[in-house]
Amino acid sequence: VQLQASGGGLVQPGGSLRLSCAASGPNAEDYDIGWFRQAPGKNREWVSCISNSDYKVYYRDSVKGRFTISRDHAKNTLYLQMNNLKPEDTALYFCAAEPARFASCASWYIGVLQYEFRGQGTQVTVSS
Repeated sequence: VQLQASGGGLVQPGGSLRLSCAASGPNAEDYDIGWFRQAPGKNREWVSCISNSDYKVYYRDSVKGRFTISRDHAKNTLYLQMNNLKPEDTALYFCAAEPARFASCASWYIGVLQYEFRGQGTQVTVSS
């Protein structure tokens, strides 16, 4: 599975960005795809995902109410609408995929950050 993230940029605090993650390759539709981020000098962290099996949505606490995840299955594309951005959201955002049969979203939610594929990412910088 190939993953290509886009949509990052420089935005002022309180601003918005919409990230996209296009998935391609055989059986891409059988994978859970989630958003992750990594800031310089910090550990990577999971941000959000939609379970491919039951469409349940998961968010890390710090982005709840500000970020909205969605998936267009016809286009095999995952989106992350980010509103009210804060400087602490600054990071390289990337999408990653793990077979949905492993209940990947639930695993990522509890901190098991294992995935089979990841994309290169897109930089998000929140600064005035």
